[in-house]
Amino acid sequence: MNLYLRLLWTWLRARAKLAIEMGDTIELQLRVWPSDLDVNGHMNNGRYMTITDLALIEYFTRAGFLPVALRKGWRPMLGGSMISFRRGLKPFKVYTLKFSMQCWDERWNYFCFEFEHAGQKMASGLTKGAVVGSNGIVSSVETRGAMGMDTASPAFPPTVTAWIEADRLIRA
Repeated sequence: MNLYLRLLWTWLRARAKLAIEMGDTIELQLRVWPSDLDVNGHMNNGRYMTITDLALIEYFTRAGFLPVALRKGWRPMLGGSMISFRRGLKPFKVYTLKFSMQCWDERWNYFCFEFEHAGQKMASGLTKGAVVGSNGIVSSVETRGAMGMDTASPAFPPTVTAWIEADRLIRA
């Protein structure tokens, strides 16, 4: 399925689903389409990250952030990702993507995701994103304030802390 159509479909479906709070976990039921495949006949490694972008759109829509962001001229921007692959997703298989916001600092929001099929974890990882306005990255305090939310982050899980340090070392 064309990615723009999949994006539109994800957004429309998200508007009809129950609202969530930032920090909740969402689950998307998806299917591996022929356009998702690589030469080995399973979902392309890069496609996993594209699919997590769809989860982010659903997450922001259901949490009520998307209308606030559009009104203020803000846009979501990813700043990095880490993924570990365990098993391949084959054509036409239905799988579940679990996606949640774990924590945040002054500029980055940290998300966790897992791809599952038939009770098995197929891939999992972390991604970080920020909100960008006309003057650059918008602080977490400002974005949460615009939504009337608490600005204090939950404790950082060890996986996120380790990833932040690894990311720092890569960029050094």
